[in-house]
Amino acid sequence: MRLSVKAVPKSSRDRVAGWMGDTLRICVTAAPERGKANAAVIGVLSEALGIPRASVRILAGETSPRKTVEVVGLDEAEARRRLPPR
Repeated sequence: MRLSVKAVPKSSRDRVAGWMGDTLRICVTAAPERGKANAAVIGVLSEALGIPRASVRILAGETSPRKTVEVVGLDEAEARRRLPPR
């Protein structure tokens, strides 16, 4: 399954902030340097979904706040059930 994600680096805490239309907003405390924010986004999303970090990867947007993320091992309905409501 693929998700559209908006990363918000240098936030006050790590969290899934909710949906903005079809885009999931994820706040992370890490700075957007040397992949730190990307790694934090993967960690926050995998924890929120209750799956291993290895099951989440960034397909596009590694240097942008807007990312396409692939989640392996969950179908879309189950992933959306585990995430905050819209």
